[in-house]
Amino acid sequence: MKYKTQMEAAKHGFVTDEMKIVAEKEGVSTDYLLEKIAIGEVIIPRNKNHNSISPEGIGTGLKTKINVNLGISKDINDMDLEMKKVDMALSLGAEAIMDLSNYGKTQEFRKKLLEKSTAMIGTVPMYDAVGFLDKGLSFIKAEEFLDVVRNHAENGVDFVTIHAGINRQNSEIYLRNRRVNEIVSRGGSLLFGWMKMNDRENPFYEYYDELLEICREYDVTLSLGDSLRPGGIADATDPGQISELITLGELTKRAWEKDVQVMIEGPGHVPIGDIEMNVKLEKKLCHNAPFYVLGPLVTDIAPGYDHITSAIGGAIAAAHGADFLCYVTPAEHLRLPDVDDVKEGIIAAKIAAHAGDINKIKSAKEWDLEMSKRRQKLDWEGMFELAIDPVKARRYRAESQPTDEHTCTMCGAMCSMKNMNLILEGKDIKID
Repeated sequence: MKYKTQMEAAKHGFVTDEMKIVAEKEGVSTDYLLEKIAIGEVIIPRNKNHNSISPEGIGTGLKTKINVNLGISKDINDMDLEMKKVDMALSLGAEAIMDLSNYGKTQEFRKKLLEKSTAMIGTVPMYDAVGFLDKGLSFIKAEEFLDVVRNHAENGVDFVTIHAGINRQNSEIYLRNRRVNEIVSRGGSLLFGWMKMNDRENPFYEYYDELLEICREYDVTLSLGDSLRPGGIADATDPGQISELITLGELTKRAWEKDVQVMIEGPGHVPIGDIEMNVKLEKKLCHNAPFYVLGPLVTDIAPGYDHITSAIGGAIAAAHGADFLCYVTPAEHLRLPDVDDVKEGIIAAKIAAHAGDINKIKSAKEWDLEMSKRRQKLDWEGMFELAIDPVKARRYRAESQPTDEHTCTMCGAMCSMKNMNLILEGKDIKID
C-alpha cells in the first residue's frame, strides 16, 4: 500500500526509504524512527515533489538541525545573489533553507531552489500571497490563502510556516496585554491586520481542515508559526505568547489525526533564565512535537552581532530539548544579509546546535574528543580537517607563522601541549 505521509507510514509500521536514510545519518534504528514518527516526536519533512532532497529527521533523540533564511525582496530583487547564498548554505551543511521571497518572480526562484537543493525547503505562503493573488491584503478572500499554500505544495516545498494560532480569541488576549514590540512576526502581523480589516476569523484557523488536506496530499510538514512570539526580551513569555502556544498544541493534535507532520515554532527574544522554561512549556503544551526556535536572542542591545546573541540562546535551547534552530546573521535588524553574513550566521548556528547536542546526544562528544586528541599531538592538519570552518582556521594560522612550526604565535615556546609531551617523554624543555 502506498502511504501518503511519513506519519501514516509509521503508524502502519512501514519503513520508508526516507526513514532508512535518516536512520543511517543519525545512527538510530528504523524501529526507533517508526515509534517516534508515529507519535509525532520526530518528523521527516519531504514533499513528494522535491526530488533532489537528502532527507533529514528533526526531533527527539536526533541531532539538532539548522535552518537558513533567504529570498528575494523589493529592495534587493537579485536572484543570482540569493542563489549564491543557497550555494553557501549547502556547502556548509545546512539541513534546511527557508525561502522568504515576497516580491518579483517568487515562483521562478522557488522552483530553481527546489531543483537544486539537497536541503529541505520551507516557505511562508503568507509572504507570497499579495503578489501571487495580485490584490491588496484586505481584498484577499479567506479561501484564496489556501490557493497559495497549494501552489507552494505543488512546487515541492517540504514545510510551510502557517500562522494558524493567532485566532480572534488570542488576538484579544494580546490586545489586553500590550507589548513594547507588539506583533513582530511578519506573517502574524499581516493576518492580524487582515482579521481586523475584514472582521473575520484567521482563515488558516477557520479552514484548518482544508489546509491539512493539502499538506496530507503532498506530505508537506506544518511548521505552526508563533505569531505572538516576543520581539524583545521585555515581552518574553507573556499571556499572548502562551495563549497562542496552547492553541498550537490543539492544532497539532488535529494535524496528527490526519497524519500530517508538525513542528512548532518558538520564541525569538528570550532572557537566558527563561529559555529552559520555554522549551519545557512547548514540549508539554504541544505534546513533544519538534520545537523550532528562532534564535532565541538573549539580549536586544547587539545589532551587528546578533548571530552571537542568537547562538548563545540557541545552544541553551538545544541543550534543553529544542530540535531545530533558525540561524540569525550579523545583519539581523539592520539589512538583508550578504553572502558573508550568511556564512557567519550558519557557522554560529552550527556551533550552537552542536553545543546543545553535547548535552543530549551521547555520540556528539566524539567530534570534540577527536579534536582534543589532535591538539595534544599538535596535528595541525588534523585539526583543520575537523574544524567547523577549516578555511578560516587555515587562514588564521597562515597569517601568523610561529618560529617553531609545531606551535602557534599565541604561546610559542611556552606551548603547554608541546612541553607536556616532552616532559612525559622524559625530555628537557627549553624556553628561549
